[in-house]
Amino acid sequence: MSVETATSKPAPAAPPGPGRLHQRPARPAHWGRKALWLLVSLIVVAAFWSVKIKWSALADFGPQLVKYLGLMFGPPDWSKFGEAFSAVVLSVQMAWIGTVLGILISFPLSFLAARGLAPRAVNWPLRVLFAVIRAVPEVVIAILILSVTGLTPFTGALALAVGSVGTLGKWGYESFEGVDPGPKEAVRSTGGGTLALIRWGIWPSAAPEVLSFWLYRFEINVRASAILGLIGAGGIGKMLTDNVQFRNWDAVGMLLLVVIVVTMIIDQLSGAVRNRLVNGSWRPPRSRGRNRPRR
Repeated sequence: MSVETATSKPAPAAPPGPGRLHQRPARPAHWGRKALWLLVSLIVVAAFWSVKIKWSALADFGPQLVKYLGLMFGPPDWSKFGEAFSAVVLSVQMAWIGTVLGILISFPLSFLAARGLAPRAVNWPLRVLFAVIRAVPEVVIAILILSVTGLTPFTGALALAVGSVGTLGKWGYESFEGVDPGPKEAVRSTGGGTLALIRWGIWPSAAPEVLSFWLYRFEINVRASAILGLIGAGGIGKMLTDNVQFRNWDAVGMLLLVVIVVTMIIDQLSGAVRNRLVNGSWRPPRSRGRNRPRR
């Protein structure tokens, strides 16, 4: 064999023609996605078409809103302040009792619903139970309960407790499943049982998030307690309904002012506590551009 033959290399392939340089693969059709979007669009159009909406009434919305705001706040009935404040306190008490009862029930159930802590035969029924509870509004739950307890503030508290079980149970097992696996593996490697796994491997990591969820649910229950009062469960909702029926708009304005102020105070306090639990500070973390070096 000659040297030229041994050292020769294969000739490079011919470059593609000018038509192949810029050729791209055909874009997929995605007929299923297009059909889904078309179906959603048809449902939205059918919903607007089937609901009898008087679009001409929107032109009168602004003047009517100004009229009733003037009746409510020009000026409000300050003589109703004490009664309104007592009604708001009753609503907050309903929300607090409902939240505490919901925590006591949902906390152990959320551990049983978490994967790895209980058999699947226990996980899935509890998850389905939480989903069913979340699908039913608190007002409907209160209507079902009042046939036994009657129209009392305790009925509203029980309805809020049942509603809290659905949300807190779901948030709880999701938090337990999302913790860092390192501490859990460390507990298992030392031969710890399920209780030790919960105490040392899961709860220390999930505690700030779970506690913040409890506070957030309390905020939700404060707003929901006012709605439950509309069906006669007591609190600010009942007082608001009574005054609206008798067209006491100045008293309605006073009630709205008390509700807004008390709800904002609760939101601020609860938000500060949640930031303390999650971020270690009473204030929310600032953006990086606004951070200033400490002196």
